[in-house]
Amino acid sequence: MAEPGTLLVADDDPGLRESLQRTLTRAGHRVVLAPDGRTALGELQSRPIDLVLTDLKMPGLSGLELLRAVKAIAPEVDVILITAFGTVEEAVSAMKDGAYDFLTKPFRGEQLLKIVTKALERRDLIRQNQALRKQLDDLRARGKLIGASPAFRRTMELVDQVADSSATILLHGESGTGKELIARRIHELSSRRARPFVAVNCAALPEALLESELFGYEKGAFTGATGRKEGRFELADGGTLFLDEVADLSLVTQPKVLRVLQSGELEHLGGTRTTRVDVRIVAATNADLAQMVRDKRFRKDLYYRLNVITVTVPPLRDRHEDIPLLALHFVRHYAAKNNRALDGFTQEALDRLEGYAWPGNIRELENATERAAVLTRDSLVGVGDLPEEVRGASIRDVVSRAIASLVRMGTPFAEVERRMLDETLRVTGGNKTRTAQLLGIDVRTVSRKLERQEDEAEQSDH
Repeated sequence: MAEPGTLLVADDDPGLRESLQRTLTRAGHRVVLAPDGRTALGELQSRPIDLVLTDLKMPGLSGLELLRAVKAIAPEVDVILITAFGTVEEAVSAMKDGAYDFLTKPFRGEQLLKIVTKALERRDLIRQNQALRKQLDDLRARGKLIGASPAFRRTMELVDQVADSSATILLHGESGTGKELIARRIHELSSRRARPFVAVNCAALPEALLESELFGYEKGAFTGATGRKEGRFELADGGTLFLDEVADLSLVTQPKVLRVLQSGELEHLGGTRTTRVDVRIVAATNADLAQMVRDKRFRKDLYYRLNVITVTVPPLRDRHEDIPLLALHFVRHYAAKNNRALDGFTQEALDRLEGYAWPGNIRELENATERAAVLTRDSLVGVGDLPEEVRGASIRDVVSRAIASLVRMGTPFAEVERRMLDETLRVTGGNKTRTAQLLGIDVRTVSRKLERQEDEAEQSDH
């Protein structure tokens, strides 16, 4: 279901022009008529046109010549050729010059509308991918992390507010939600941005090795310690130390970290000299530290030191509006890395991406889009290029779950309808065409209902 468009019809047969105009106008499209190719070219240059339908054989500028001129002037505008039976081969050949499709005379109105609808759906898809690219480029140009959903905006507003403070920050969220990227963002917005940002994953190193990495060691501190080495706290002096998976710190290591937080002092393994450091700590975990404190698996005093400001990072399933942006970012990255030319995603592929729950969060989405960028043979990633578990997802499921959570037994029908429309618009990022598709209604109905809501809101204000 595509939004109605402005269609340019070029044909030297006045009867066919008028017939096409009637059929297309009844379907809701705006139609511009041209009796020949040169007039059509002038119309194309003077106003926005969404689709061109042209007879192949016309005096003066032929349909094939008009096709080439359209692709030179407005390459994003598709062209449908109208041809007699004897010129089908020419029409097929014109497909190589960029024609979208062709119709053979005589044809039925349903055939015409089917091809026009498919062409306009392709136009909508191209525009959607272009809008995503622009939004993505704008975010990157402003140095922003990728995301515009309400849940993500709330998180980033808090991050921007506390970044330039000296407070220790605890990032809490599921694995794969991008906590390290947010930690880097905090560092870049702080007064410490000119000094080092040092990251250490507390779960990735054995206890003995983690201590030596954090605090450094002296020569001879243990077998293999052939020289003195600075630890991550010292390397981050003046800057930010990111302690990822901080819940995995052992009960032996926790008091040593607490000492640095309280006094800014540490000692190397095997050393006796105290070293002072000035480090801002950003920690991250997907565990319930408060419960770990109650279970005596995490020190209460360290927990309170780390938990000065808590920033909750939302899982991807709570920010599905950001999935198209993130997916486009990753597919562009991996397309370039693999020397592929990709324009984005088909609408069906975007539906599946938005409908999937993403238990592995952004990391899983990145893996899926890297796979798609390598496997696809087209300019747009399709459903068949996605992992099997993603192919079975549907954005309708997301809408249904969201609406079910908003509607209770006894809710008046008018209120149910309003909530369904509002929630579907939220899920689609305000896209009226996609909203109409998901609700099974005409896009003009969506517009009328929104206008009625605005009128009712204005009346209630007076």
